[in-house]
Parts: sequence; C-alpha cells; structure tokens
Amino acid sequence: LQKPEAVQIALDLARQCDVVIQNFKFGGVEKMGLGYEQIKAVRPDIIYCSISGYDRSGPEAARPGYDLVVQGEAGLMAINGEADQPPLKFGVAAVDMFTGMYSAQAILAALFERQKTGRGRHVEMALFDCGLMITAYYGLEAMLMQKDPPRYGNAHPSIVPYGVFNAEDGPLVITVGNNAQFERFCREVIDRPDLADDERFKTNLGRGANRQALIAEIVRELGCRSRQLLLQRLKAAGIPCGEVLGLYEALTSERAMRGGLVTEQPHPVAGSVHVMAPPYRLDGERMPVRRAPPELGEGTREVLSSLLGLGDERLAELKALGVL
Repeated sequence: LQKPEAVQIALDLARQCDVVIQNFKFGGVEKMGLGYEQIKAVRPDIIYCSISGYDRSGPEAARPGYDLVVQGEAGLMAINGEADQPPLKFGVAAVDMFTGMYSAQAILAALFERQKTGRGRHVEMALFDCGLMITAYYGLEAMLMQKDPPRYGNAHPSIVPYGVFNAEDGPLVITVGNNAQFERFCREVIDRPDLADDERFKTNLGRGANRQALIAEIVRELGCRSRQLLLQRLKAAGIPCGEVLGLYEALTSERAMRGGLVTEQPHPVAGSVHVMAPPYRLDGERMPVRRAPPELGEGTREVLSSLLGLGDERLAELKALGVL
C-alpha cells in the first residue's frame, strides 16, 4: 500500500464493498489515501471501521495498542487471579477478541441502519474502551464502592462453595448455587450431614461469612475421593459440575467432535488440519466449514480478476512492480 497502484486497487475494491475495516497506526491510512473521507469519496454509503488502541480524538490517539498493555491499563489484570498473587493476564487475548466482536456488532448495526436510511457510517473502536467494557459488573462494583473489588481467583464473591477443587486424582469444578443444593451436596456427595445441619452454613450468607472454615472441610472430603465418583454423585444430586480439562482434551473430546464444532479439512501444505466451526446454529444446523484457512495471498488473483476484471497480463505487471 506504499505504491500508488496498490492504493488505486484498494479504492477500486472499496467502490464495490459494503464495509472497510482498518487497524493501521493512527493517521497511517490517511497518508496512504485510504482514510474514511477518501473512501467515502468513492463509496458514499461505505461502512468504515477504524480500530485503534485508544480514543482517536484524544491525546493518546497515536499510541500503539497491545492486548497485554490494555489488560493492565483497563484494570482487567487487577480483577484476575488469586488474591495473594500478583495481577494476572487472561489466558487468551481477551481485549483483542472482544474488540473484534464489538466491531462486528457495530458494523452490523450500521449496515442495518443503512438499509433504512442509505447512510454510511464511520465506526471507531478502541482497545482500551473495549477493555473497560468487559470488566462488566466488576466495573460497576468498583465505581459504586469507589475501590477495587477483591479478587477471588476461581471462587465466587458471594456463592460458597463455588470453584475448582481437587479430587484425589484431578481437579473438578463444583458450583453449589443455593441452599437446597448445599444440603444435597453435604448429604449425598461428601457424606457430611453435619455440615448441612451446622447453623453457620445453612444459608448462603452464612457460608460466605464462614467461607474459610467451610472450604477447609470440603477440601478435606473431596481430596480423598476419586473425581469420577464425585462427578457421578454431583450429577445425581443435580449440582452443576464438570472436569477441568486440558485444552487439547477439550478440543478432542466427544462433546466437541460429536456436534461438529471441531472438523477436519484438507490443506494444500499440511495435508489436513482441524478447524473450529462457528459456535452458533441456525434452525438447528451448524454452519459448515467449507475449507481450511487460505494461505497468505492465496485469493489475490481470484479477487482482483473477478471484482476488478484484471487479466493475467495486468496481474503479472502488478506483481513485477511489487504491488501484489
């Protein structure tokens, strides 16, 4: 895109597009000639999405945005991890991913509006803004209390017992959501009716106030039983529970494979690759994965020839010029 021929191709493509998305450094696309106003000049009803690290109208507009940095600045690390450990980043690039999803939502809203009004839109999305949004109710609590909410790690701030516990042969998740479940948990899962009868633990408010004493008893009982036995008892008692699986275990589990979420597709280099289908279903059917992801630049010739009518000779010229 440093070459004028490439910029012209981008403008020609934009004339035929509904949406343009860019996440270049602030001011970069304008210098190239591909900013919103420049694209709008050739496609007045374009939906143009600019993704940056920070508010494009603020003093930090030119700062580069990185997921890890924004996780720290948006307070996400401060609410993640155990209370006695340093702030912790998420296991996935949550800010990057949510920014993409929020951008998609905004673009779809703009497209829906355009169907009624014929008006294009400039959608602006900043990683920092999205990072704050995904703090959700923790962010609301912090503003209400005017201080950071405590970190609970795998536990829940108000529901006890709730979290990851160790059986004698591996971890599992147990979420005891109400008083009736707690009574069944004590009597039918860990064989401790005395805990169900203990006045300190009869209500969730009491269990929260006496969290440490209760959890110590539960940890002792769970640690001397197998995970399989505990899961059987928990499910029979109607208490939400599950194994803690490794990522590869989860991806190759019967649950993932049976529903078509993970599928295998032929690949020109790797032979075959496993890919994930969209997580939603439409009218009961999962949307199919038709092919493996393309190689870098694999579809360039097809796109330029089908949309812009460029022939082999012109494509060869552009390649020789370093445009393609």
